[in-house]
Amino acid sequence: MCVNFFRNRVAKIVVAGAILSAGSLWADPQHGIAMYGDPQLPPDFVSLPYANPDAPTGGRIVTGELGSYDSLNPLILKGSAPWQLRFLVYESLMGRNYDEPFSLYGLLAESIDVGPNREWVEFTLRPEAEFSDGSPVTVEDVMWSYETLGTKGHPRYLGLWGKVESMEKTGDRSVRFTFNEDNPELALIIGMRPILKKAQWEGLDFKNSSLDLVPITSAPYVIGDYEAGRYVELNRNPDYWGKDINFRRGTNNLDTIRLEFFADDTALFEAFKAGIINTIRETNAEKWKTQYDFPAVRNGDIVKSEIAHQRPTGITGFVMNTRRAKFADWHVRDALIHAFNFEYINDTLTGGAQPRITSYYGNSLLGMREGPAEGRVRELLTPFADDLLPGALEGYSLPVSDGSPRNRENLAKAIDLMAEAGWTVQDGVMKNAAGAPFTFEILLEQGQGENIAMAEIFIRALERIGITAQVTMIDPAQYKERTNEFDFDMTNFRRGSSLSPGNEQFLYWGAEGADQKGSRNWMGMKSAAADAMIHALLGAQSRDDFLAAARALDRVLMSGRYMIPVHDKYAVSRIAHVKELTYPKDSLPIYGDYLEFHPDVWWWEGE
Repeated sequence: MCVNFFRNRVAKIVVAGAILSAGSLWADPQHGIAMYGDPQLPPDFVSLPYANPDAPTGGRIVTGELGSYDSLNPLILKGSAPWQLRFLVYESLMGRNYDEPFSLYGLLAESIDVGPNREWVEFTLRPEAEFSDGSPVTVEDVMWSYETLGTKGHPRYLGLWGKVESMEKTGDRSVRFTFNEDNPELALIIGMRPILKKAQWEGLDFKNSSLDLVPITSAPYVIGDYEAGRYVELNRNPDYWGKDINFRRGTNNLDTIRLEFFADDTALFEAFKAGIINTIRETNAEKWKTQYDFPAVRNGDIVKSEIAHQRPTGITGFVMNTRRAKFADWHVRDALIHAFNFEYINDTLTGGAQPRITSYYGNSLLGMREGPAEGRVRELLTPFADDLLPGALEGYSLPVSDGSPRNRENLAKAIDLMAEAGWTVQDGVMKNAAGAPFTFEILLEQGQGENIAMAEIFIRALERIGITAQVTMIDPAQYKERTNEFDFDMTNFRRGSSLSPGNEQFLYWGAEGADQKGSRNWMGMKSAAADAMIHALLGAQSRDDFLAAARALDRVLMSGRYMIPVHDKYAVSRIAHVKELTYPKDSLPIYGDYLEFHPDVWWWEGE
């Protein structure tokens, strides 16, 4: 993760230059920590820059969610829990300011201290921090939470625990973590784990928690009424311990947050029009333009808000599982990318209004540049030249069609690429030398109308070159189980990206996760070059080195041809909501509508 290269909102921000390879030069514990330099906000900051410290409290927000849920524990692999619970119901030692690429400020912890090279980090708990049942948050709770999540939690928590050499209580309210590798980012990452109440889990199997166990946590909201698969309601805790600390001032203003679940996006949209839910995100620009004209919008009861941001695009599209032999050959993956007629699909579904994602870090300085790799980027990639796929060094770009339904030129190229992999059209069917036809399954979760529509157009194009594909739609629980087990050929895929990519990149693209069930490396890529570029990101000693490592990694990922990218659904956030729901329009964070923005800093204006 890295310093803010993209915006100088506060004069104090540090960009590049004196990168602190030795970690921190602080003499005393501090109120916050930045990956490089000093955090933007001073110890006596009033509130987060994008929160309204004078926001009123009250009101309710009702959101629509696709699918279902069968668990209230988002911290384990088993079951399917509403993802929002991780952020609304649990707290961590430190909290993130989304107006900086990567800086943390004290939440459950009142201060943070680090070693000269960030080889250790120590947190001191706030004396007033307590759980929703009124019991104090203790060092024992913290230590139990870290060990439990690191050994029994979701796979996303396991990697960090393996980098902890020791964890020790250093005082009545302090705990120290010492690391077993030189990785300055660990001092920040470890401050972001959720803290649980140890006593609640005594005698219980953490891996197998169910709906019967409502977690006791320290967050502003507690779980109230719920019905599996239909809704879950969160209530603001009037006795929340941290309502007066600066990090929380102007946040968590709504009395009630209710998540309503629907089988598909059509039902969800109709529920919004009927007033069952009172806010909705829209990712289709054409639908936003043409279908949000019902009476409540025309009379002003519903407001359409567009929220810009400065974060990278991330990657969205259809991922190919290279663990399957048919997708192990890059020629096959490239052929399917050519067969996917993006221009026609985009025009059909969005009116051509949303541009295609062409980089894992597009819309930012982190994305790869056009043409051949040069300078430091080339230096980083050259040692892996023999293993890199075409385009990594020479320059890579996605194929572009003429926009017509036939897509003749790209389909002809797809046939040639399949032949390179040993597949030819025989009697109208794409077959290998043994006569086996090329078929595959596109696995989708029920209710994803736009993905289904894209897949169906794609399938019709594949039929023209003798390839048979079929869409299989399954419920959310089955979908989670199959993707956790990597039991799919192709499926829809989304990985967001921050302005400060770092250790989490190993979770997404690292070779270690390719064989770890439940990991986020869905494509199953094992690339020594990608791992080396991530290491280069983490070890960057200058702004130029950091940018070069990110751009080099982008080249490895794009030229790897693991994804069929689609349009950028998130270039701007489109939120329709009742007029009583509002947000700080004049102080948007650089991350825009991202984690901990909606509904965290929204409030209710009205009776």
